[in-house]
Amino acid sequence: MAIPSADWLTPPMVAVGAETLTVVLEERFGVRGTLQDLGSQQDLNHRVRTEDGGDHVLKIANPTTRPAALDRQVRAVEALTAAAPDLRLPRARPGTDGAFVQRITVDGVDLCARLLDHVTGEPIMDSRYLAPEVVARLGELSGRVVTGLAAVDVPEQDDARLWDLRNGLAVVEALAPQLTDRAAATRVLAAARAAHAHLAPLAHRLPVQTIHGDVTDNNVVCETGRAGRARPVGVIDFGDLGPGWAVAELAVTCASVLHHHGCGPASVVPAVRAFHAVRPLGADEIDALWPLIVLRCAVLVASGRFDALQDPDNAYAAAALDREWAMLEAALSVPTEVMGAHFRAATGHPEQPGPPTAPHPLLVEPGGSVTFLDLSVLSDDLHGGAWLAPDAEATSAARAFAAGAAVVLTRHGEHRITRSRPEDPAAATLALGVELRTAGPVTLTAPWAGTLVHHGPHGVTLTADGWHLVIDDIDEGGSGGGRGRASAVRAGDPIGTFTPRDGGPAAHVLLTRLAHDTPPRFAAPGLAPGWLASCPDPTDLILPAGSAEPAPTSPTGDDAGTSPAALLARRDRSFATVQEHYYGAPPRVERGWREYLLDTEGRCYLDVLNNVTVLGHGHPRLATAVHRQWQRLNTNSRFHYASVVELSERLVELLPAPLDQVFLVNSGSEAVDLALRLAWAATGRQDTVAIGEAYHGWTYASDAVSTSIADNPGALASRPDWVHALPAPNAYRGVHRGTEAGRYAPEAVAAIEALTASGRPPGAFICEPYYGNAGGMALPEGYLEQVYTAVRAAGGLCVADEVQVGYGRLGHHFWGFDQQGVVPDIVTVAKAMGNGHPLGAVITTREIAAAYRTQGYFFSSAGGSPVSSVVGLTVLDVLRDEKLQDNARTVGDRLRAGLQELAERHPLIGAVHGSGLYLGVEFVRDRSTREPATEETAAICERLRELGVIVQPTSDRQCVLKIKPPLCLTPHSADRFVSALDDTLTHGW
Repeated sequence: MAIPSADWLTPPMVAVGAETLTVVLEERFGVRGTLQDLGSQQDLNHRVRTEDGGDHVLKIANPTTRPAALDRQVRAVEALTAAAPDLRLPRARPGTDGAFVQRITVDGVDLCARLLDHVTGEPIMDSRYLAPEVVARLGELSGRVVTGLAAVDVPEQDDARLWDLRNGLAVVEALAPQLTDRAAATRVLAAARAAHAHLAPLAHRLPVQTIHGDVTDNNVVCETGRAGRARPVGVIDFGDLGPGWAVAELAVTCASVLHHHGCGPASVVPAVRAFHAVRPLGADEIDALWPLIVLRCAVLVASGRFDALQDPDNAYAAAALDREWAMLEAALSVPTEVMGAHFRAATGHPEQPGPPTAPHPLLVEPGGSVTFLDLSVLSDDLHGGAWLAPDAEATSAARAFAAGAAVVLTRHGEHRITRSRPEDPAAATLALGVELRTAGPVTLTAPWAGTLVHHGPHGVTLTADGWHLVIDDIDEGGSGGGRGRASAVRAGDPIGTFTPRDGGPAAHVLLTRLAHDTPPRFAAPGLAPGWLASCPDPTDLILPAGSAEPAPTSPTGDDAGTSPAALLARRDRSFATVQEHYYGAPPRVERGWREYLLDTEGRCYLDVLNNVTVLGHGHPRLATAVHRQWQRLNTNSRFHYASVVELSERLVELLPAPLDQVFLVNSGSEAVDLALRLAWAATGRQDTVAIGEAYHGWTYASDAVSTSIADNPGALASRPDWVHALPAPNAYRGVHRGTEAGRYAPEAVAAIEALTASGRPPGAFICEPYYGNAGGMALPEGYLEQVYTAVRAAGGLCVADEVQVGYGRLGHHFWGFDQQGVVPDIVTVAKAMGNGHPLGAVITTREIAAAYRTQGYFFSSAGGSPVSSVVGLTVLDVLRDEKLQDNARTVGDRLRAGLQELAERHPLIGAVHGSGLYLGVEFVRDRSTREPATEETAAICERLRELGVIVQPTSDRQCVLKIKPPLCLTPHSADRFVSALDDTLTHGW
């Protein structure tokens, strides 16, 4: 559409003084109030607070805006109000003469003024991170606006408008030549022309209606939700209202997401889905969406830079330049065809047709058996960290050739963990092509007739019917002449040869429909559907029919019900849902190594949560020991064998006298249950004193003494009468805080003495000696010494629950009770003791152990089995040999210092608790009131997962990050966690 520049180039706004504005308010609208300049790229906007409490916006339109257009804006807002009464909208207030648009003259220039309701809420004016739910809400809002405006008449004669994307190419072509940055001008012009070329065949089929034209992050108003996230609730600034493609409304909204921190092309998908749910998108609109996003970004860049040249004092326009360029760069980072295919998958539209059947294979004579490598998270060739080796893929191939394979292929669409990187959760792991290795030289032939081009000294591209078969890393030769020259070939003609070379690359085969972009060999998982539709599987083109079994299915496909979402649905159908899972949409985690976890898409996560795997995930020494013992013997501890004796002796060596008797069990719950039964048997009394906000297990006895309402909301009301809970000795947010925390112990002693005086002396006192469930918090100094003394004076026994905090995790102490300078009567151990294997222990005195005979005998089927005993011994060996307690101390101190530094800069952090690698970061909304930031903590955990860190909330208020990584955590990983948390707290969640 050709449009004369005078009709749409917006000149700088006329200056209008405060005195004039005050007169306009009083004379034209009968209003008196204070004025606050709101800024604008083209108009004048002032917030008006009136003497009677009214809140409005006085808008003086740019002189190029016609009064009829302003009248349409008023009518459109009223129509949208009727269609969506819950939206907050800037309704116009009539002037003293009843007209909504008041005409005024300033310095000889005719202007139009309107007084609008001020819409409460805050626009998203910065580039902070937008969570998927916020992006979805933007898309939903955009869809509701389009639906609400659908009935608003489109004027018969449409004024040419700068922001109407139907004019996008004309705008960029007019403005780009005038920009001083020629490189930027060239790039933006090329982007606009490429986008227009995609749109041209679709344009006449796209629905046109009245649209807002600017439903963007800074034109929606938001409330702040409980989690601290913006919640869009209204729309302002109808200055770009007019006819346009309906899908352009969504394109404008999506483009505005792209400059936000951590956002990229995949980030707009929640908006597309939400828009589609409100106002379904047609197939043509889906195909037009990404070109429109690119075109919108190009117009923003060209217009913004032109405005900055024309009006260098316009701070509003100048401030937007960097973010507009960031939007364009993001929009150009992925081919249009890929985004179109991705949007089709996201909205349920059918994929485009696949490639034609090949009459001839690329490899005519495989010469023997064909092996497909498994480089996924489930591969048995990549244990022990082998996936991190630079030559991991070549090593797997060499193993296949050694087993007799003639041809070795990789799998298309596989998320390879050999391409995962611990420091990069968005690493490109998705294989878009197939790698071909052969035992000897082979000739490659054309699968179909087409045009062959040598695109490099070791690569050819065969093109036919819009499909391109790209083959790289082959020998020189074949049909087609010199580099860059095209030649016609028939199906079956030789197109090159491949000769395997020691240390040389595999031939790479990629099939694509992309005509103008060379696809990467690997893509990040976030856009997998789009990339796989644009680069389908070439395997059937490589091998003769029936020469090999089909490539095994990748563990991420929905067809087998194995994708994370499909597997979660299966889990909910058969695995009782009371057994909860982390995260609303959890990744499918299938491998661990040291302090890392890997999901089926090859994403690598830093695990700072998993206190069970104290040695780290996948420790080869432990795996070897278990494998060896399973092959030899596994039975129960009634049989006589060495490992159960050796493990018991090793545990006794770690504990002070007189703790010299060991019971081996399956879990922490079983350990606590047994410990209580031992105390009851030895004292003849069941009354038990416990601590508030504590968790000890799920068996009858261990659950009875668990007082945490996070694990059981009815915990305090449902305790049996033999449980007596003391107030939680929480020095940060309990009754006594800071230096006053010393009052907890005397009060606890008084409670125990009162219980004894009432005729119910306690038989047991149980407590974590380091307050784990509260977030890794030290008990007040001297607390256990005073309480233990009072319990023993009453004839009771003291149980130290070391299930979470013991085994060197505290760094400065092997046992939690060491930190308090006490020796318990009974100690419970689990979790770390088995590094994830179900193993626990109770250690006590000979006298107490013997007292259990009054209850019969004790037996745990798997607790002291040969395998379990070997696990326990190996864990102790590795803890010692790899000096993991020392590592917990040094790395833990470093991590704590980093978290403390964050607390100095981020007021959401109320406190940093803990010791060694048992730490807690407590979030509060207000440091004075210490109001728990519960919802924020959950949202922060979700954002950290996106950044590649696994962590979860703890405490009764669920406002503490529980930081309990494997003790092999490196200083680099500790710093990475601090950096990710800093990023989240700085840029949002």
